[in-house]
Amino acid sequence: MAPNLAVVVAPLPPRNEELERELKNSLKRKEKMREELLRTSERLRSMEEAEERLCSQLGELEAKALDQDHTYYIMSLIDQLSHTQKLHQATNKNKAHSEDRHQRRLSFRFPFSLMPLG
Repeated sequence: MAPNLAVVVAPLPPRNEELERELKNSLKRKEKMREELLRTSERLRSMEEAEERLCSQLGELEAKALDQDHTYYIMSLIDQLSHTQKLHQATNKNKAHSEDRHQRRLSFRFPFSLMPLG
């Protein structure tokens, strides 16, 4: 049988203690970095969602603007048509009035019949 060996635990040399402290500090930094990464990932996700909402709202606003532009264009065409019709009516009235004056002048100048005497 093997002789009984007593395990003697001697105090760790100073270098080992220093390495253990560095390891603990490294693990703490690693955990802090992991937490920071999670927070950053969450902020990124929130920003991406906000960007999607803004893009959607922008699309809706662009559609409304286009609709308003079409409405404005149609109203402008209606106004132009109305103005043109008024000008046309005024021109026709002036033409009719001018023809009436011309007829009155003719009748005033020629009060007699132009029928041949016979």
